[in-house]
Amino acid sequence: MPHSFHAGVHSSVTNTMSFNNGGFMTKLATTAALSVCLVGTLCAASPDASGKIFPYPIHQTILDNGLKVISIPFDSPGIIAYYTVVRTGSRNEVEPGLSGFAHFFEHMMFRGTEKYSKDKYNDVLKSIGADDNAFTTDDYTAYHTLASSDALETIMDLQSDRFMNLKYSEEAFKTEAGAILGEYNKNYSSPFMTIFEKLRDAAYEQHTYKHTTMGFLKDIMDMPNQYEYSLKFFDRWYRPEHCAVLVVGDVNHDKLVAMAKKYYGNWKRGTYKLDVPVDSPQGNEKSVELPWKAQTLPILSVGYHGPAFSDTQIDMPAIDLLSQVLFAQNSDLFKKLVIEDQAVEFVQGGQQDSRDPGLFQIITRIKDPKNIDKVRDDIYAAIEKAKTTPVPADQLAQIKSFLKYSYALGLDNADAIARSLAHYVQVTGDPESVNRVYALYDKVTPEDIMMVANKYFSPNNRTVVLLTMEGAKQ
Repeated sequence: MPHSFHAGVHSSVTNTMSFNNGGFMTKLATTAALSVCLVGTLCAASPDASGKIFPYPIHQTILDNGLKVISIPFDSPGIIAYYTVVRTGSRNEVEPGLSGFAHFFEHMMFRGTEKYSKDKYNDVLKSIGADDNAFTTDDYTAYHTLASSDALETIMDLQSDRFMNLKYSEEAFKTEAGAILGEYNKNYSSPFMTIFEKLRDAAYEQHTYKHTTMGFLKDIMDMPNQYEYSLKFFDRWYRPEHCAVLVVGDVNHDKLVAMAKKYYGNWKRGTYKLDVPVDSPQGNEKSVELPWKAQTLPILSVGYHGPAFSDTQIDMPAIDLLSQVLFAQNSDLFKKLVIEDQAVEFVQGGQQDSRDPGLFQIITRIKDPKNIDKVRDDIYAAIEKAKTTPVPADQLAQIKSFLKYSYALGLDNADAIARSLAHYVQVTGDPESVNRVYALYDKVTPEDIMMVANKYFSPNNRTVVLLTMEGAKQ
């Protein structure tokens, strides 16, 4: 869980479905919402006249050291959202035995510098009524502040200082490492978190998506011994060419750039080159049975290796649309399993956005252990049907409209806008990718959806994890 400092202004919550930071995330506001949202009611928040989904102007300047400075003017008088996004997540943790450090630095970045100690940093934020927080994903780490626009220079002074001059003792490092272990133990007392961890571990062989943002437990337990490596990690990744400063709200771009040159101009580029290991095609279905000591209903999770995020290739938007066809509340599968048979509490599925090929994950909680095989067969049958049965044109058009307008409706405050754009900036490196990817949705045909169903949803590309209570009869 991200460090949190609340001092007067409360930031909004992201519109994503997730199991913890960097876990099961999709850009879909919710696969469950389609059946209860009429497209006609969403038309008040439409794309701009140019047809772009992102309705606000995007201004970007890249400084000589590679730092991206991005501003989005938004009608929020006196308020700004200030994001510093580092293109470093668990994907970057390539050394064996050293997973979890991207998330670890989400914590360490609040430890202070010589200029601003931890307490002084918090005191300054409190004095300007700011809300300060952070989160980590597979592909990036985001630090965000919501405050008054007249505090912009104060915020930039604070943020540039800690990104360039973070300082912590070995004792402080070990203290935070202990806190990380406590966070892991708390999070993974949940069967949902555990099944997601096991699914990724089983589905990947070499790629760093094999571990979650928290890292492998054995690596977390060894973290107190890795002080010297932590310094190397910070020096490697907290460099301007990996970062973007994104400000949304009551902001002038020219003034922002001039200020950024003043505070970030001396930040030096790094030299490290990342080489992420690549998995070979899976080849055979994988299956894991996961016993759970505490009382729980069976949880079934199925993962298929899917496409990487792309604003040029049709596979990713097609598979997103397919997830709505299969798992929205008005889908045949949902109505059968949840409403008619009442066999499961819920069933969900979605493709996570990721720089490299990620997992399409399906998850359901089954009410009676005797129905595990039937539920699994019903899910597989729905997938097989999608491979040969075209989605009706009117249904596909409605889903596309829902996705576009629900995205636009979510852009209703400075923090939500900044969070959304930060995602696209760091997954692709280009803020304009948000418009290109939503333009791709309009091009997806029923044939494209059948194509991705056949391409990705094969048994030999599938990993299945079944979590059941120890001793439960099936």
